Amino acid sequence: MSNVFIDKNQPHVIVIGAGIGGLTAGALLARRGYSVLILDQAIVPGGCASTFKRQGFTFDVGATQVAGLEPGGIHHRIFSELAIDLPAATPCDPACAVYLPGESIPINVWRDPEKWQEERQRQFPGSEPFWQLMATLFNASWEFQGRDPILPPRNLWDLGQLIQAVRPSTLITAPFTLLTVGDALRLFGLGNDQRLRTFLDLQLKLYSQVNANETALLYAATALSVSQLPQGLFHLQGSMQVLSDRLVQALERDNGKLLMRHTVEEIQVENGKANAVVIRNQKTGEVWTEAADYIVANVTVQNLTQLLKAQATSGYKHRVEKLPPASGAFVVYLGVDASAIPLDCPPHLQFMYDANGPIGENNSLFVSVSHPGDGRAPEGKATIIASSFVDPTPWWQTQDYQGLKQKYTQEAIARLNQYFYLKPETIIHQEAATPRTFAHFTARDRGIVGGIGQRIPTFGPFGFANRTPINHLWLVGDSTHPGEGTAGVSYSALTVVRQIDRG
Repeated sequence: MSNVFIDKNQPHVIVIGAGIGGLTAGALLARRGYSVLILDQAIVPGGCASTFKRQGFTFDVGATQVAGLEPGGIHHRIFSELAIDLPAATPCDPACAVYLPGESIPINVWRDPEKWQEERQRQFPGSEPFWQLMATLFNASWEFQGRDPILPPRNLWDLGQLIQAVRPSTLITAPFTLLTVGDALRLFGLGNDQRLRTFLDLQLKLYSQVNANETALLYAATALSVSQLPQGLFHLQGSMQVLSDRLVQALERDNGKLLMRHTVEEIQVENGKANAVVIRNQKTGEVWTEAADYIVANVTVQNLTQLLKAQATSGYKHRVEKLPPASGAFVVYLGVDASAIPLDCPPHLQFMYDANGPIGENNSLFVSVSHPGDGRAPEGKATIIASSFVDPTPWWQTQDYQGLKQKYTQEAIARLNQYFYLKPETIIHQEAATPRTFAHFTARDRGIVGGIGQRIPTFGPFGFANRTPINHLWLVGDSTHPGEGTAGVSYSALTVVRQIDRG
C-alpha cells in the first residue's frame, strides 16, 4: 500500500499518533489546505484521552477533565477555526475536593475566585501573600500565553513571535523564572507549613509531575489558577472521547485521512530533513514507506528518538537520556451501583493517606466520579476512576505481574472504601491498568504518562521545542511546552500548525 494521500497537489503531512495533540494538528492542517494522513497503532483515537466500554459503563482511560472550553480558551479557539461545535460540558465546581491525611473535611478548590480565596485563607492561615503572588504571575503569564509566543524559539521567526508577545506587564515574571514553588514558600516564611506543602504537592503532582520543591514557579502559577473563573475545568458530557470524535469529523470533512491499527516503525531522514515514515498495517502485516513533506510526531520525546533510530542527533538523544525518570500510572476502573456514591459527591477528589502502601509514589489517589445523566453509566449506576502515579520500573521487572496488579487493586479499593460504599453487592465491574497496560494500548515508552516534569530545566523557555533538530519534523504532545493536559497538547499543536504554515 502506498500513495494513500487523497490530493497529490497539496503538501503532504504525516501525523504520527492520534492523541488530542495529533488530531488537533491534523485537523487544523487539513482545514488550512494540506493533505493530511494520521496514523495510530491503537483501535480508537484519543490516546490517553480516549475511552473504553464495559457492561454498559463508559470509562475515560486517563484524562477526565478539560480546560480551555471558555471563550478565548484554546479548545474554543481551535473548534472555532475548525467550524465545529464544542462538546457539551459542565464546569467542575469544586475543581477538586482534596482530603489530606487523617482529615474528613476536604479542601475545596472552588471555581469562584472569591470563594476559593475564602477557602484557602481558612485552610491555610497566613498564606495569602503566597497566593497573591501566584495570581499576579498567572495573570501576566496567561496574557503572555494568549498572544501565542513560541517557546523555546528555534529560529528567527519563532523569536519574532516570542518578542511580539512580550509586553511591559510580562516582565514582572522575569525575576521568578528560575524559582520553584518551594523557593516561593520559603520567601514568604511558609517553608515549614507542612499542611500547605502537602496540599501543593498533591495538586502539583497532577499537573507538573513533580512536587512543590521541584515545580517551576511560573508553571505552577498557571496550574494552580486555571481552575478559577474566567477559566475553569470542565466535565464533558458523554465521555472524553467526544473531543477526539469531533476532531476526527473535522479532519475527514476536510479530506484528511485517519488510519488506526497502523504502526509507524521508523522516521526516515535524508540530508538532515525528515521525508518519509515506515508504516506497518497491524491487520495484514504489510509494510511500506510513505513520503511526506512534513512529519508531526504526537509521541513522547523518548519514543521520538526511538523512531529516528540512528538519525537522532547525538545532542538531542543525550538530553532525552538524561531526563529524570518519568512516572507511570496505576488506575482502577469501577462500575458501581449508585448507592456506592455519597450524596453531593464532587466530580473530582484527591485523597492522601497516612500509612505507606503500594498505591503510588506519594500514597495518594486522584478520583473521578460520573454524575447521573452524564453518559458514563446506566441509570442508577456510576463510574469511579481512581489513579495514582507510580514508578514504571517494577511493573516491567516483576516476576509476578498479575500478583502485583492484584495487590495494588485491593489496596486502592480498600482506601476508596473509606469514602465510598464499596462492597461485592455494589461493585458491578472492576479492572485495572498499569504502565504495561498504557504501553500496550498507547505505545508510550514504558507506559509513561503526563509529560516530562515541569522542573526548571524542562519547563517553558528551557523545555523541548516543537521544532526538532531534524528539519520538517515537529514534536507535539505532553513532552513539549506547555504540553500538559488536553489544553496544553492542543496549544502545542496550534504552534506546530503556525510553524508549518509559515513555511
